[in-house]
Amino acid sequence: MNRKNTLGNLAYIALGSNLDNPKQQVLNALGKITDDEDISIVKISSMYETAPVGYDNQPHFINAVIEIKTSLTPLALLRRLLQIEIIQGRERPFPNAPRVIDLDLLIYNEVQMQTPELTLPHPRMHERGFVMLPFAEIAPDVLIGQHGFAKILAQRCEHQGVVKL
Repeated sequence: MNRKNTLGNLAYIALGSNLDNPKQQVLNALGKITDDEDISIVKISSMYETAPVGYDNQPHFINAVIEIKTSLTPLALLRRLLQIEIIQGRERPFPNAPRVIDLDLLIYNEVQMQTPELTLPHPRMHERGFVMLPFAEIAPDVLIGQHGFAKILAQRCEHQGVVKL
């Protein structure tokens, strides 16, 4: 039996890049996620171009969000995503620095957790247009913690200059 048929946990991941051909970097990360036997991609948003947040002196980002099914626990999934970042050359010289790839675990089932390594749901996702617009495209009726539904939160972020490609 195909292992991907046994994946039962639903999760959402944000992808972003603004270095070394960002669209291709996002596609490369999608390929690595697709190749993982413990993860199956269910939905992929369009790509969006967004201005940087937190550190402005850098190129614009390409962002997307995916819905996946996985057999991994939240922490194991996070570690798998961090491995993909390392493989693609991610460096972390300072907060909000330009990056080849950024993979953020946004939601995992209805798990709420806060550890030094991982907070679920992602603590700032509801404020960020570069997350909420692609998220709402593929999962408009998902409740984002206690903040509201994705489609409503996305509408609140429409003024942030996020452009669907």
